[in-house]
Amino acid sequence: MKKLLLLGLIAVFVISYIGCGSPPPPPEPPPVIDTTPPPDTTPPPPPPPPPPPPPELKESQLQTVYFDFDKSNLRSDAKSALDVNYDLLMEFPNAIVKIEGHCDERGTVEYNLSLGAKRAKAAMDYLISRGIPANRLSTISYGKERPVDPGHNEAAWQKNRRCEFRIISQ
Repeated sequence: MKKLLLLGLIAVFVISYIGCGSPPPPPEPPPVIDTTPPPDTTPPPPPPPPPPPPPELKESQLQTVYFDFDKSNLRSDAKSALDVNYDLLMEFPNAIVKIEGHCDERGTVEYNLSLGAKRAKAAMDYLISRGIPANRLSTISYGKERPVDPGHNEAAWQKNRRCEFRIISQ
């Protein structure tokens, strides 16, 4: 019986030894799950476009004022042109304008410079009387030095007896 017991112990030992074999491999670690959100692949929206520039007064919108021969007083058509210019200057309150007085080729340089100054002043005084601040207006006389029409007849002279408006700043 001792033999049996010894045989049983050996059998248990052999079975245990064979059954154990090599130790089992360690369990695989669980897969790593990335919990960070995926990167945003959509491009950012473009920046909004810049606002359009504020509208500006253009010299081509301002009307020329015409005068009779050897006169600086405002005719009714001159007042109508100045009324249009007044409305534009009210619409564009930052515009600063220079009024240029011109004459036809007849008369001396000195006389025409003086007459051109009177014409520009008459136009400026009218606009000031309507409510345009004086600090937005200035005058200059070019006399007969800058004709718009180089002709030597009444049609050319009528075009040259004028006040033109130049935008100085806005």
